[in-house]
Amino acid sequence: MLVSGLLSSRGPPAGILNLIVGGSVIVVLDTRMFDEYSEVLRRKKFAFPEEAVREILAFIRREGLFIPPVPVTCMVPDSGDLPFIEVALHARVPIVTGNIRHFRNSGAMVITPAEFLEQYRNGDLSSL
Repeated sequence: MLVSGLLSSRGPPAGILNLIVGGSVIVVLDTRMFDEYSEVLRRKKFAFPEEAVREILAFIRREGLFIPPVPVTCMVPDSGDLPFIEVALHARVPIVTGNIRHFRNSGAMVITPAEFLEQYRNGDLSSL
């Protein structure tokens, strides 16, 4: 969702990034997730300027809520998704992603960026 929001200034991922930058939504993460963001944002295929990547990561480090999640065991197609599941379950927050199928049967609540924005606009985040 982070990369999608940076690649296009339109659409739900960009809308969520605007909420994050505006302080209305807080990113909940752990150090493994932060490290993945750092690696993904620096991939050559995205060609994000290094200074922009540093600023984004500094913002996440400063404004994000870092938690130490409890490890869980579940079957997922990509073991790299486990940190996201562990954080979501521990913090009782949804995973917001366009790739819902990767998180099926994880036990975590998973919603699309469009669903998140709809619930945010309706003032219905308490159900998340």
